[in-house]
Amino acid sequence: MLSLTQQDIVLNQSARDKTAAISALAGELTQQGLVSEGYVKGMLAREAQNSTFLGSGIAIPHGTTDTRDLVQQTGVKIHHYPQGVNWGDGNTVYLAIGIAAKSDEHLGILKQLTKVLSADGVAEQIRQSNTAEALISLLNGDIQLEADFDESLIALHFPATDLLQLTAVAAGLIKNKQAADNAFVADVIAEGASYLGQGLWLARSSKGVSRTTMSFVTPSQDIIHQEQSIHQEQPVKGLLMLAACNAACHKPLNLLAQKLYQNQLQALFEADAAQLPALLTDAQPAASDEANTAVFKIRNAHGLHARPGAMLVSVAKKFESAIQVKNLQGDGKSVNAKSLMKVIALGVKHGHELEFMADGSDAPEALSAIGDAIAAGLGEGR
Repeated sequence: MLSLTQQDIVLNQSARDKTAAISALAGELTQQGLVSEGYVKGMLAREAQNSTFLGSGIAIPHGTTDTRDLVQQTGVKIHHYPQGVNWGDGNTVYLAIGIAAKSDEHLGILKQLTKVLSADGVAEQIRQSNTAEALISLLNGDIQLEADFDESLIALHFPATDLLQLTAVAAGLIKNKQAADNAFVADVIAEGASYLGQGLWLARSSKGVSRTTMSFVTPSQDIIHQEQSIHQEQPVKGLLMLAACNAACHKPLNLLAQKLYQNQLQALFEADAAQLPALLTDAQPAASDEANTAVFKIRNAHGLHARPGAMLVSVAKKFESAIQVKNLQGDGKSVNAKSLMKVIALGVKHGHELEFMADGSDAPEALSAIGDAIAAGLGEGR
């Protein structure tokens, strides 16, 4: 796996346009002995085929397959543009990552980077970074940008008889994840939970927390709890617990507030453990049981790198349906098929199978168009 060093990063750069930025990166790659002279032509040709802008203020210029023989050693050079560079189509780049890859190694590089760079708010953090160490921490994922929340932090239909038991279970899930210690458990139990409405309770604490993490627990039987602040009994359909130590808690709390305002909390109680994480960590809702599904095999020789990935996302964006995709040879996590960052982060290689789930009025048409695009080679031929 790629290991970044301070020597890979050049801070406080400026460029009049993306052509100048790409040329400067190519010069760095050549000077470091990663590529031979002439690789810049491949990088510019690749940019002319399709923009390497990924989103979140990041671009990943790299050569075409025809110039791969000019790569001497796999590596990257990173230029930081605090003032930004116009990358065309209204996109501004604050971080340009020039990639030299001898084979499909670039997919591993992209997967590593995009898993980090797809987080909300990362563009502003990149723009404001003023040291190589800070950027390396961001790119390596050492700085938490999103709250941890997965199936191991969910306990549905737990045989609890009161809210206190649910609180203890939810705290235990976070402690078992090693995201918080006994001080956190003691604090949330002592402070208790607050009623949000529609049957949902929230417990939170920052004491003894090492990573921002959420857990969710529902009871196996009806529970009624008296809300002390208003001396009124309220139903307990579920308890959400938040261990917060950084700004990663903002997104799930904002999504929760939206669902509360829109009277949509019932969706949390009806979802299964596989669907729940997306409801509180992704603005795109989890696919319903009625979602249309289809599986397609990627036949592109070099997998879903930036160009075919962008083509796939472009097709998905033409439809109103919510579309999710998972790499059946990957970690099994579904992502938004309309996000280039998230699609590339799947690390799709030649022969991998993608399962698409489309939910909406034009779902069948969306899957058909995606299947046709994949069969046609996503802009790279069959």
